[in-house]
Amino acid sequence: MTMPHHALEITLTQPLSPAALHHAARVLPLAANHDATRLIALVPAKTPRRALRRLRHRLGTRLPIDVITTHYPDVDHKVLFNVAFPPSAHAALAADARRAQQTPERFLELALHRALAEHADQETDRVDRAVRQLLAHTTPAYLLSAVGHALTRLPERPTP
Repeated sequence: MTMPHHALEITLTQPLSPAALHHAARVLPLAANHDATRLIALVPAKTPRRALRRLRHRLGTRLPIDVITTHYPDVDHKVLFNVAFPPSAHAALAADARRAQQTPERFLELALHRALAEHADQETDRVDRAVRQLLAHTTPAYLLSAVGHALTRLPERPTP
């Protein structure tokens, strides 16, 4: 039976020089984006978690890795993260997780879910306020028409 390969994305803390990329690619084949701040690797492993650990072990000392993620969601529709914290941050995280009677991984997962939910709520409130402000100066029909017009001319990337 063949070992499955997992697509992993590596976000770097700084761009790689061509020589550094070539040196790292000798350990594991890598594909880089245009400015060498993000890489993709196919890593053989039984599970995505093992692939993340294997990649960190093989390239962690050769590259300025910030975060490693699975490129595709798993069967539970989750993207897995691998973050190496400094010892002091890891100790604080472990202590907080112990107090909450959770593993550090679970504690961090729940904290991330809470932060993302709070961000989504804030974004919904911001858009709602903006729409109400627009409706104070026009009719719903004109606003809907303007939104439709704007949506047909969207830029390739959302603007902040």
